[in-house]
Amino acid sequence: MDITNSTVFIPGATSGIGLGLAQRLQAAGSTVVIGGRRRALLDSLHDEYGFGTVELDVTDPASITAAAASVIESHPSLDTLVTMSGIMRAEDLRSSAHLDDALATIETNLLGTIRLIDAFLPHLLGRPASTIITVSSGLAYMPLAATPTYSATKAAVHSYTQSLRQQLAGSPVSVLELVPPAVATDLMGEGVDFGGMPLEDFLSEVVSLLEAGASPEILVQNVLPLRWSERDGTQQQLIGALASRGH
Repeated sequence: MDITNSTVFIPGATSGIGLGLAQRLQAAGSTVVIGGRRRALLDSLHDEYGFGTVELDVTDPASITAAAASVIESHPSLDTLVTMSGIMRAEDLRSSAHLDDALATIETNLLGTIRLIDAFLPHLLGRPASTIITVSSGLAYMPLAATPTYSATKAAVHSYTQSLRQQLAGSPVSVLELVPPAVATDLMGEGVDFGGMPLEDFLSEVVSLLEAGASPEILVQNVLPLRWSERDGTQQQLIGALASRGH
């Protein structure tokens, strides 16, 4: 991916990592289109940063199809999709009351990713060179017990990405996987403290890794202990340590 000259669509880029990445890619020279559910917020971000915008609800297949058609029509040079949309909710598995949160998480994080790729892949296959960046998590490799379905969907996104990369081998489409650690954002709600790394530090490291282009997995230093926990024999220790912090 040439971050200085790409045309990028990032659904779920109205806050947090998505918005920060949109800003960084635009500053590097790329054209960026963002998607989200709230028109007023999209209009505000367009006015402030100059992004292209499209209304999109990744839990609604018809919305994804319409948004893809709109983005491709307005930006036929589109060559990069970042499947950023995601939600993270605490669940108590001792009570079936968690099921609605589990279903919403699967619909957004996993099915949303699959449907976005389905909607944009025919166009991306027609470009001379293009990129899909999925977004998993360090929790794909060892779960945060308080957010079991979130962790499970991110493990599924990782596995799905590996299959997608293999199926697209030899095509014009490169498949990357962004694997964030805990980052200081409002993913679990305003004011909820993850104890994560500062957003700007994370973004700077991600941009450097994208520029280097050395690996299909975009792994900042903070996520390495989680990524390799099973190999290193530290997985259960880390699961317990995270759970004991009360998250």
